[in-house]
Amino acid sequence: MSSQTSANISVQIAIVGGGIAGLWLLNRLRLAGYNAVLFEKHALGSGQTLTSQGIIHGGLKYALNGVLSPASSAIADMPDRWRACLQGDGEIDLRDTRVLSPHYYMWSSGSVRSRLKTFLGSKALHGRIDALSVDQYPGFFNNTVIKGTVYRLTDFVVDTPSLLGNLSATYPDRIFKCENIVMQPSSDRPSLMVENTDGVLISVQTEKVILCAGEGNEAVLSAQRQVTPVPDMQRRPLHMVALKVDHPVPAYMHCIGGNFGMTPRLTITSHPCEESNPDGAQQWIWYLGGEIAESGINRDANSQLAFAVKELNTLFSWMDFTQTKGCSFFINRAEPRVHNLQRPDNAFVEKCGNVLVCWPTKLTLCPNLGDSVMDMLKDLAPASQDEASGAATLLTAHFKRPDLAPPPWESLL
Repeated sequence: MSSQTSANISVQIAIVGGGIAGLWLLNRLRLAGYNAVLFEKHALGSGQTLTSQGIIHGGLKYALNGVLSPASSAIADMPDRWRACLQGDGEIDLRDTRVLSPHYYMWSSGSVRSRLKTFLGSKALHGRIDALSVDQYPGFFNNTVIKGTVYRLTDFVVDTPSLLGNLSATYPDRIFKCENIVMQPSSDRPSLMVENTDGVLISVQTEKVILCAGEGNEAVLSAQRQVTPVPDMQRRPLHMVALKVDHPVPAYMHCIGGNFGMTPRLTITSHPCEESNPDGAQQWIWYLGGEIAESGINRDANSQLAFAVKELNTLFSWMDFTQTKGCSFFINRAEPRVHNLQRPDNAFVEKCGNVLVCWPTKLTLCPNLGDSVMDMLKDLAPASQDEASGAATLLTAHFKRPDLAPPPWESLL
């Protein structure tokens, strides 16, 4: 980082991290009248956001053992909160966001243990899951005789790049690309030393800093440990798989296995493929998570792809995956440290002096994260319009706007 400071600029709130969480908070704060800005080192969404499957879920997968856990209770209202936003009636206007599927499904195989697990989950979340008759099955199963039971959940799937674009379009003059960022330790008014893409160092004075940088929170917090306690972070590794699949209808479903864990055997979302198949068949990117991603951390890329194809051939025996082209990649879910690397139940916000450390923990919990942050800022009065406009003008003179990141499979397939 350069040693010469070119300018000193004051804002009320500086957000670090341009994924969905940071952009969600920027929208909430600006709508409330705060002089808030956001800094991103890379492209928007380039961290955990675009490795998400885009599922806005209501917690059923956390009740597959028949117990209504704190996670399933906390998350139950999230689909309705998101739907209100998508209709323009929520806390953020997301009407320009593309919904890939208005429903998400769960398919239990024919095994007794698998059916039992799904039944217990449905009882625990009564009213949030419907067992379907054959004529109600999604189009993916059309004209196919399957064993087991198909359920429709309250969950749905958004197109994450579209969501990123929607959230970043409302306040483009508040989002800035930087090469490096260092937080100066303080128990009072934190400040940031931010290097722009030309190597010029800018001092940003703030009343509050909000960290939403995922794994990047750890490095930014390192100096703050000198003056206040800060939360520890854990990384939950996953080995995700993306495959090009020919099928006229996309698949959006949890495939439930026979064990009694809380993770589905496969979690599938389908994403439009930009390239067309030479014979004109519809192609989708099937993005696979669930137990395959968790256990896959012990497999190399070739073994993970081979395992994924074997699983798909077993589950969807009427389809041919022998010529399927695919890729896999390792990702880390950054979260507050929890005993035995378990998933945290809620979005996480901790106040460290005038620094708020955030991990949404799941895409679907962004509204919950927004509520927590707004509650912690209730004693901070909104800024004047002149003050907010002046800071944005000064920052725009020094910083460029970051690009939107592409989905990870676009460079790998």
